Amino acid sequence: MKRKPSTPDAAAALAAIDADWAGLISRLGPCGHEPKPAREPFEALVRAVAYQQLHVRAGDAILARMLALHPQQPFPSPTQVLDADTGALRACGFSARKIETIRGIAAATLSGVVPDLSSARELPDDELVTRLSALKGIGRWTVEMFLIYSLARPDILPADDFGVREGYRLLKSLDTAPTPKAMAAIGQAWSPHRTAAAWYLWRVPRPVKGATPAAAT
Repeated sequence: MKRKPSTPDAAAALAAIDADWAGLISRLGPCGHEPKPAREPFEALVRAVAYQQLHVRAGDAILARMLALHPQQPFPSPTQVLDADTGALRACGFSARKIETIRGIAAATLSGVVPDLSSARELPDDELVTRLSALKGIGRWTVEMFLIYSLARPDILPADDFGVREGYRLLKSLDTAPTPKAMAAIGQAWSPHRTAAAWYLWRVPRPVKGATPAAAT
């Protein structure tokens, strides 16, 4: 199941959909998606939890303090996370809920529910979503980010993501963004390049606040 990342063909295929897509891709240029496929799933999921509902800088700080607990290695092991003192994890900046979540990820890694990287590369997208989103505190969106950024899967559309749906609303000049269900249905037509489609939709130019609408000038 190892798959190739998105190629320049993705931009060409998306640009061929209609004039709106062609204009967006002409403006943004080639897809610049840059996955980091060397991280083990355990590390990738713990990192994702650290950033949940936080500014990037806050997530960076939490991870830096966590890594400082184990300075002799690049990232703590699942056993070390399970054995870590709760107070020490709280001092890193993890909430009680997040501590429960990362310990659940660690336990699931040791039991084999969270696969190692070589095994994950062989598993289908749907199986990984089902297995990993069943973990407490890990939703579908978090697993999709793992598929996009850690496994470099080329055909993932995070339909629940506000940025994707809002990007599509702006691209098509809609009054309201599509629902996640509608977004998933619309995105079927973009397969097998849905990861690239998400990359472009995240970057649809947003209106400048306070700007005078063109129709009013």
